[in-house]
Amino acid sequence: MKRWGLTIPLTGVPLTAHRELIERLPDLGYTDVWSAETAGTDAFSPLLLASQWAPSLRLGTAIAPVYTRGPGLLAMSAATLAEVAPEKFVLGIGTSSPVIVENWNAGAFTEPYKRTRDTLRFLRSALAGEKVTENYPTFSVSKFKLERVPEIPPKIMLAALRPGMLKLAAKESDGAITNWLAPGDVPKVRAEIGPDVELVARIFVCPTEDTGAARALGRMLISSYLTVPVYAAFHDWLGRGDVLAPMHKLWASGDRKGANAAIPDEVVDELIVHGSPDVCREKLESYVDNGLTTPVIALLPTGGDQAAQVEALAPRD
Repeated sequence: MKRWGLTIPLTGVPLTAHRELIERLPDLGYTDVWSAETAGTDAFSPLLLASQWAPSLRLGTAIAPVYTRGPGLLAMSAATLAEVAPEKFVLGIGTSSPVIVENWNAGAFTEPYKRTRDTLRFLRSALAGEKVTENYPTFSVSKFKLERVPEIPPKIMLAALRPGMLKLAAKESDGAITNWLAPGDVPKVRAEIGPDVELVARIFVCPTEDTGAARALGRMLISSYLTVPVYAAFHDWLGRGDVLAPMHKLWASGDRKGANAAIPDEVVDELIVHGSPDVCREKLESYVDNGLTTPVIALLPTGGDQAAQVEALAPRD
């Protein structure tokens, strides 16, 4: 089945104002809606609404951080979506970032690989209805049992950027979720998980033919994201370490404007999909051609009608 996803909620659009668009998504050819969780909506509420407006859509979190909820609360949140959208909900979990975990949520960002692995193993047991008492390496749980066990446990996918986490996703979860990559990067990621594991990626799409505006927005996003250590390491692994080194140096010195200017056009054009809707769709298809299972559009604001842009970016047979 060809998958085609959209990130919700759209920027600046109230949650309840999404209903008409989400109801239309299946007829437009969209198969999935995926949420995120940083400092906007939580990851679960937009999906709960979407489950009632368009029951045929698959719903996914990309991602719910493993640090910002206790293990039991994370299991409860997942079980709720699995109850209202049986076989349609995918729980995507991951580490998030030190800024979100420590600065915004008073947590400790320690041992991210182990914490993700342990949370995955706990969730497998809890969502299957087991009473869990376990001393995991990164946390302990005593006598936790869901009161409302989903009839069908949700699939669980892991956010993964480099070989260790990608291999864990392939071995113990139902798929890998990645971010900030170009079509040509997909084969390298795919090689770590094998041919049969689902690979989901959020792709930033700016549907405008104003190349200067698209690149300016892209540079702001790239400098904000790719200076985060986990993304910097990801792009070192992908082979962009040298070309992004000037950006990192200027960012570290506090020169944000200079850091943006240091990002080459070709890097922006690789990582940000922009152009006419047809051009954008063609590039999205190139991700799939290179081994991506599920492209998830993250629509960047251009000042245009976002609902019309979502319609224009719908897949074509």
